[in-house]
Amino acid sequence: MKLTLVTGLTGLILLATIVELLRRRQLREKYGMLWLGVLVIVIPLSLFPRLLDNVAELLGVASGVSLVLFLGIIFLLLVCVHLSWEVSALEEETRTLAEDFALLRTEIDADRAARDGLVRTDG
Repeated sequence: MKLTLVTGLTGLILLATIVELLRRRQLREKYGMLWLGVLVIVIPLSLFPRLLDNVAELLGVASGVSLVLFLGIIFLLLVCVHLSWEVSALEEETRTLAEDFALLRTEIDADRAARDGLVRTDG
């Protein structure tokens, strides 16, 4: 009973945190929806813990706890792969922007040097 209560309260606190982060625009909607989807599963399971044992038995897993642990690890691995993909794309974009910025700065410096040369010769 205690674990059920703690799980339910943790789910509700996490729900409030996700909603607040979304409201403040500190969490993008696609990630907010992902975590809200997780909570849609966690909160009912905290209310009906025996349901998990029935699902585990149906899938041939030893216990509901083993099933949750396995699914949790798979979920976290998928999140890590997705975030690695996002970071890779951002690194590429940052590199491209830095190269473009360097080219623009070189062009501006060359224009300034040419303009300063013209001003000095005319003056």
